[in-house]
This record gives sequence, structure tokens and C-alpha cells, in this order.
Amino acid sequence: MTLHRYVRGYGVVEPAPATPQRPAAAAAIAAPVNGVVTQVAVAAGQRVERGQLLVELNSSTLTESYAEQQVTRLQRLYAEHNASLKALQSAQAQLALLRVTAPLGGTVVSVNVKPGAAVESSTVLAEVIDLDRLVVRTDIPEADASQLKPGEPLQVPGATPISTRLVYVSPTISASDGTVMTWGNLPAKSGLRPGQYVHLRIVTATEPDALAAPSESVISSIAGGRSVLSIVRGGEAIRVPVETGLQEAGWVAVTGAGLRAGTRVVTVGAYGLPDRTAIQIVDSSSGQAAPSPSLDVHKR
Repeated sequence: MTLHRYVRGYGVVEPAPATPQRPAAAAAIAAPVNGVVTQVAVAAGQRVERGQLLVELNSSTLTESYAEQQVTRLQRLYAEHNASLKALQSAQAQLALLRVTAPLGGTVVSVNVKPGAAVESSTVLAEVIDLDRLVVRTDIPEADASQLKPGEPLQVPGATPISTRLVYVSPTISASDGTVMTWGNLPAKSGLRPGQYVHLRIVTATEPDALAAPSESVISSIAGGRSVLSIVRGGEAIRVPVETGLQEAGWVAVTGAGLRAGTRVVTVGAYGLPDRTAIQIVDSSSGQAAPSPSLDVHKR
């Protein structure tokens, strides 16, 4: 079987952070000036495109309608060579301050104001998230994080398992809790939501095509620190030294002289069984000697 070593943890689903290639997948849009809300053009849950109008404002010195009239007038005058480009651009900038638009395409997840509300330049008007660009972030204890590197498989088990890869492993350790922040991109339409907590595991090693034995059959407390298996040969249980590898889901990779797929081993009671003990294989359901062995050491 193929065995794995995992670093396990719990993660939280978040909008993707900014990268050199793409902006962040979430934006809290604040009012650019002090003023009064005159129109809210969207509602929570609505899909918007980048540049789409969200909120209109009147400032203390300028209304949105007058700013629009100024832009229209200066565009006509500029076309007639009766106004400067600088004047036109200034008017357009004034209008842009009163028309708050979406900085990215996504879903409006909150609208925090209503028409008539007075706002300051720090007031968050709305929040937009691109729900197709999510990551799962987890903080891994320092002792486990030394095994991690970008590109390793990251799995989110569940009814619909999700497989992705680590994108980022922080080079620093949090002074508050001794953890290392990591994250991996989630596929679009993953079914997960921002803020959701999930169990995850990161694959740090893989041992393919391994000969595996049940973990309870491997005895590791033998003098000298050796591990042994009690294999069934004829009518005896014979202890065989083995080297162990990765462990997963009740199985452990083993190598040793004379081991092969199909070798029968002792599991229950193996620890107290002396070497070369005479045994009889009994069918657990009938109490009779088993006519044919089942395979306790196997390969798949």
C-alpha cells in the first residue's frame, strides 16, 4: 500500500491575500470623503463587476449631480479646445470621489449604510469578496512546521474531499503562540465559505508500494531497540526483526528477511508471545482450525 506522513491541523477559510500577480480577493470599501449617502446601488448577496457603482455621496462642498454636470460641461469644452485637460481631469477626480465603485469583481457580502446616512472618510460602506478565490489558512506548531514547504499536498477531508497544495509557509514564527502560518489555494466552487473552520492535513512524506503490517502486530520494545513481527510458519510463531517506516490508519511499513505480501502475522497478543511458540490457527466464527489463511501482511 501507499503510506503517508501527515502534519494535521485546523484551518480557517479566508479570501485569498494579495500576491505579486493578483490583488487581494476581498475589499472593505471606505468612503473617500466626508459626506452624506444619496444612493446605495447594490444589496448584500449581489454579484458585481469591477468598476460597478456601489454607493453615491454628496460631500460637504459638492453634490454628485453638480460634479457630473461639471464633467459633462468640461468634456464639451475640451473637445472644442476651450478647456484644459488638467481642468477636465480635476473634475473627473472630484466626481470619482462621490461615486464609490467596486475595486474587484465578486459578491457583496455586506452593505453598511443607507441613503441619508452621514459618513466619514473612514466609514466602511460595503465589503466585496471574490468567492472563487479562497484559501485555507492554518497555524502549524513550530516543531511540525520544519517539515513543510510550498508545493506539498494539502487535503481537506469531508463528504466532498478537497485536494490542493501549500502555497505559502511563513519564514517567521509567531512570538505569541510559537506557530508558523501556512496557506493553500482552494479550488473555485469548493463549497467552503469565508470564516469556516475545517480539519486539514498536509502530506510531508509518501512511501509508495510499501509492504505493510497491522500496527498492533509490530512489537517495538524488544531489548536493543529492535522491532519484531511474529510470523506464522507451519505450526509456529517465529519472531523476525523488522525495520519500520511510515505509519497510517493502523498500518506500518515493514521490511525484513522472509517477509512478502501474504505472510500471516500474529496481531492480538503478539507482545507476550515467546519466539517459536507452537500455535494453531482457529477460525474465530466456528472455533475450528481455519482451512485457509487470511492475509494479515499484505500489499495493495
